[in-house]
This record gives sequence, structure tokens and C-alpha cells, in this order.
Amino acid sequence: MKIVISPDSFKGSLSALEAAQEMDKAIKEINPSIETVLLPVADGGEGTLDALIAATHGSITQVEVHDPLGRLIQVDYGVLGDGETCVIEVARASGITLLEEKEKNPLVASTFGTGELILHALNLGYKKFIIGLGGSATNDGGTGMLRALGMKFLSKNGEELASEPRFLNDLYEIDDSAFDTRVKECHFNIASDVDNPFVGLKGATVIFGPQKGATPNMCKELEENLVHLANKIEEVTNISLHNLSGAGAAGGLGGAFLAFFPVHMKPGIEVVMEAINFQMQIEGADFIITGEGKSDQQTLYGKAPIGIAKIANKHGIPVILISGFIEPESIPDLSTCFTKLVSIVNTSISVEESLRRPSYYLRERLKETMESIV
Repeated sequence: MKIVISPDSFKGSLSALEAAQEMDKAIKEINPSIETVLLPVADGGEGTLDALIAATHGSITQVEVHDPLGRLIQVDYGVLGDGETCVIEVARASGITLLEEKEKNPLVASTFGTGELILHALNLGYKKFIIGLGGSATNDGGTGMLRALGMKFLSKNGEELASEPRFLNDLYEIDDSAFDTRVKECHFNIASDVDNPFVGLKGATVIFGPQKGATPNMCKELEENLVHLANKIEEVTNISLHNLSGAGAAGGLGGAFLAFFPVHMKPGIEVVMEAINFQMQIEGADFIITGEGKSDQQTLYGKAPIGIAKIANKHGIPVILISGFIEPESIPDLSTCFTKLVSIVNTSISVEESLRRPSYYLRERLKETMESIV
């Protein structure tokens, strides 16, 4: 029997790799002769780097870059097992988890560090990139990243604007003459589950600004700045980001990629499964086991488990979903996609208990499940 183990992270308790390893232990306790293939996954947000490096036996490079507030930090990016493809998580250098609550301020936060990671990889000769856009602390329209790669944002008197995105209202001209020409020789796969436009009622600022620390007055200023930036970008590129799907991802960083990079933007789980050759790896599998911290209606809209289920169903492979908690109201809809649903939290195990001993309860629940099918 061959079982593919392909969970997302159990947020707040286990990484995707840790969850996969615990599942593997449980299966081997039931029957050591079962062939297991560990393919931890992610949906483009936090954990994408670790999942891809683990699944492809890639490597990690550590670089000193600037965090959203300009402080120097050590940040990882990865290279897949093919030795050619770089994986960069925006959250590593420009993420909201890098800031304390009192530090959150999207009028100040910058994506410069993400640009530094790309520059470092370019200097090493890499030309293929996977960029995970989730979890940013920023709303700078990607100007920080673009600055790190040589682009200049000038005032009316020809002086370069200060780096903080609050000054974008003074933007008069975008000078791309020194923008790194190597970018055009590369290919960027952008992993994003956000289809919000650059500006407007569903844009980067209105939808995501408040969770990044923006007050209503700040949101008004940020929105005006992004509209102004989008107008200037259109003058340079003839690309209108204003209503472009996906341009609002990561505080407008998606728009910077769409305007100035050779990109292919698609749901994170699709990018991840492509990178790990998921369809090839599941050939001959009798079961696939996936999971996540919480499964609910959101799972059905592009989260990792549903991406796995769609591919598995095409191949006629049963999929077991084991999650920390499965929302009861979502069970009927989830049942149409998965062969079996398993919730760690149930009438005998509380949320608090499951979080105290996540590895133990994951193994125990999976062993119970496996005993009924092998």
C-alpha cells in the first residue's frame, strides 16, 4: 500500500513538515510496511518556503536584509531541489509577524527587504522564482521592492522621494532607467490566493489596511497614494493596475510584479503542487492524507486541502482530511470533496487540549482512522 501524506500547516501548533512527520509515525505504528511519501504543502502564505524545500529536498540561503521598518534582520530564502528555482516568502522580510502591535503602520512599512532577497538571488545567477505573497505588513504598492532593484521615485524637482510610502503623494515621475535588467530575463511564479484589485472598495487598502494597523484616516491617505501611484505606473507601462485582479495582494506588491516583472500569478496551492511535481508523486497511491489547523467554508475556496482533493479526484484517489477542527456546518460541503473527514477536536478532546499536545492527538486520531481502513 502507498499513502501520500500531504498536509498544510496546523497554524499555531505544527508546521506542514512536522504534521507530515507525525502522520508518518502514526501510519508506521499501524503497519511499518506501508510505503509513505511525504509531500508537505502550503497555499502561498506562511510555510510555503519550508514546505517546498522539504518536499523537493532543496536548500536554504540566509541573507541580511531590512525588515518593514528598515532594521537589519537575518532572513531565509530557498532553492528547490532542482538547483534552479528560488523560493521567496514576502512574509520573511516584509511580514506583519516581524512587528509588534504598536509598530504596525503601513504609512511607514516597506517591501524593500523583499527586493533585497530577489537582488541577492539575481546576483547568484538565479532566473526562476516562486514568490509567496501572503502575510505582508505593507501597503506601499511594491515601491520598496522596486527601489531595491534600482527603480527611482522622483518628486517634481527631480529629487528621489524618501522611502516611506507616506510620501507617495509627492510622486511626480517613475524613473526605471536603472531598474535591474536581469529581471526581464527571469520568470516569476506568484503564489497568491488574493484577487483584490490595486485600489477601490475591494482594493489593498480598504480590505487589508486595517489589519495592518491603518486607522480610517490612514486608509484614506494610503488609498489616495495608491491611486496616484497606479496613475504614474500606467504612464510608464500602459498597464492599469487600478482594477486589475490580484494587483492588491500584499498591499499592492502584486501590482508591482504585474506591472514590471515577467510573471504568472495563480493560486498558491497550484504553484506549490506544480513545484513538487504533485501529480507524478501521487501515481499509484492508494490514499492521500491531507490536513490543516481548521477546516471550514474557506477551505473550499483555494486552501491547500481542496487543491489536493481536486487533483486526487481526477486520478480516482481517495483523500482523507484530518484537521485540528472541522466546522460542523461545513461538513456536508467538505464531504463532497473528501472520502473521510476527521476532526482532532471532538466531544472528548477540547481545543485547549489539542493545542497543548498537538503531535500526540494528531497521531492518535490518525491511528484510529488508519485501523479502520488498512
